[in-house]
Formats: sequence, structure tokens, C-alpha cells
Amino acid sequence: MREYCDSIIVSIANYILENKCTVRQCAQVFGISKSAVHSYLNTKLKYIDIDLYEDVREVLEYNLSVRHLRGGESTKKLYQQKQKDAGMNTSLRKGNTSSID
Repeated sequence: MREYCDSIIVSIANYILENKCTVRQCAQVFGISKSAVHSYLNTKLKYIDIDLYEDVREVLEYNLSVRHLRGGESTKKLYQQKQKDAGMNTSLRKGNTSSID
């Protein structure tokens, strides 16, 4: 059973290294919680494969350093979409259907 758990942890670590993805994206792919991914990568991986652990830590530290930038991009896209939707609704209320294909 332990070998099976270790192989899953190594699979998660390799996935993060190959795709340079975030913990949230990885958790979604593997169908587990973000907390589980953090636990596996920050505590258990260290005892399974220290070199892999250090490589994964670099990716996770990078993701942490750009987190505020990703959040800003998401907020910007959200407000742009809201403005676009509001503009489309205004056009429809005025009887202008030229924006609808």
C-alpha cells in the first residue's frame, strides 16, 4: 500500500514539473484537494525523493511569486467581460441587434 501511495505522490510531482502548473490545477486533474497536494509535496515527497522535492519546490515558489499577477489578470478579465456584457445588454435594450450574430 505504501508503494502505491508513494507512486501517486511521485506522479503528482512529475505532473507539476512537466506542466509547470499550480497546485489548484494539479488537484483538479488528480481529483484531490489542494490541501492533499500540498501535504504530499511539502512533507511526504521530501522522504521519497529529495531531488524531485527540490525541483517541485522551485516550481511552487515561482507560482507563489507570481500569484498576485495572476489574480490581477483574472480580475481584469472579469471586469472586461462584465463591461462587454453590459454593453451588449444596453444595445439590445435600444433595439440595436447589430452586435448579435
